[in-house]
Amino acid sequence: MAITGFISKVGKIAGNNQSTILTGMGVTGVVTTVIFTTRATFKAAELIEREERKAQDSTGDLEYELNTKAKVKLIWPLYIPPASVAVTTIAAIVMANHEASKKIAALTVASGISERALQEYKDKVIEKLGDKKAVDIHDSIAQDRVNKTPLNTREVIIAGTGEVLCFDITTGRYFQSSVEEIRRAENKINFEIINHMYSSLSSFYDEIGLPPTPYSDTVGWNGNELFEVTLSTVLSTDNRPCIAIDFVRAPFAEYDRLW
Repeated sequence: MAITGFISKVGKIAGNNQSTILTGMGVTGVVTTVIFTTRATFKAAELIEREERKAQDSTGDLEYELNTKAKVKLIWPLYIPPASVAVTTIAAIVMANHEASKKIAALTVASGISERALQEYKDKVIEKLGDKKAVDIHDSIAQDRVNKTPLNTREVIIAGTGEVLCFDITTGRYFQSSVEEIRRAENKINFEIINHMYSSLSSFYDEIGLPPTPYSDTVGWNGNELFEVTLSTVLSTDNRPCIAIDFVRAPFAEYDRLW
């Protein structure tokens, strides 16, 4: 029973880390292939040299010439090990990529479900409580997010010409800007969506002067709905007026896939 349980646990760990294990095998395989190929090449050179010496008579003249076909026939067995390792390595890399793609696809689906659930929840709050109450709830949440991100622990990015302290709820970054600059960026993103069918969160950050993030490069909006920013007036942890920025519709993955 103990051995069976141990084997089951090992199998579960291996299954959960299959992509990592396969990637490690791929890396190891590349190095091993290089080593085996190098050794085989040195041995092949020695074999050819030895055979060519045999082809010489006592005076050093060639009795017969070792042609390409003869050389290949002589040395090809030496390259079986590196070729075998190379094939295994390619298989491991392909399988690792396949596993990673499946995980990414699953995460994308899960993300889409969460985004839809959040949007449905927001819509239901507005339906049941009305716009005013919904705004009050959103502002309260924005204040909580600011309170959990103390200003003294973060750098304030000088993003534009405005001097108003702002807080990006999505990435937890403070920066200086103005309502006018934010609304101008909102209009530009909508222009991009209308004319090019989609726009990324990174594009919005670029318009307001914030550096992109790995997350912002992978999410955005498309022409199904116009892009809309929500601004909440809150107080920073040092009691300075602050504008918290959020979005009516959260950015989503695969925003640039229109069919």
